[in-house]
Amino acid sequence: MIYSVRGKIIHKGTDLAVIECGGVGYACRTTLATLSQIGRTGEETMLYTYLHVREDSVELFGFATEQELNCFKMLISVSGVGPKAGLAILSDTNPERFALIVATGDYKAFTKTKGVGPKLAQRVVLELKDKITKEQLSGGGASEAFFEAASEGSGNISEAISALVVLGYSQTEAASVVAKLDPALPVEELIRQSLKKIAANL
Repeated sequence: MIYSVRGKIIHKGTDLAVIECGGVGYACRTTLATLSQIGRTGEETMLYTYLHVREDSVELFGFATEQELNCFKMLISVSGVGPKAGLAILSDTNPERFALIVATGDYKAFTKTKGVGPKLAQRVVLELKDKITKEQLSGGGASEAFFEAASEGSGNISEAISALVVLGYSQTEAASVVAKLDPALPVEELIRQSLKKIAANL
């Protein structure tokens, strides 16, 4: 599998970036957010990639951040959500906001994306919340850390941890970081401060 591509941007379209690596141009389907972050044609960039294989096609998808890539993978794991819908949703929201929507169950926020109706939006939230819960419960020591942190803050801590899991962090890592913050903070602020702490320790 192609983990990432690094090279010169030789073309940008409405949902496409072509990156030249070693004389080969890799056409990467992508989001509006990534297109705005990677720079102009002729500049160097790097994209985290996902190779989507079907019977009739092979497509490469590229993202400016690992968080956005993780959100894309989560989205296309939902029944009825294909890569096109996944890109559309992520073009209308950033990874942190996406994770917050899933964690809080605010499915109506997804209906603002063209082509995403209430039923599909509900399915995205329900399936991803269920998937996250199962991972937390099956994590052994990780689930212990999760529930210890989630017992504080009237649900804010729990929702923030779930949001970080959506972004690809482990339950143990998410719980240990969020548990150090003030549980009275709004969920969005807990997520923002957690990401800063995680980045500072890299």
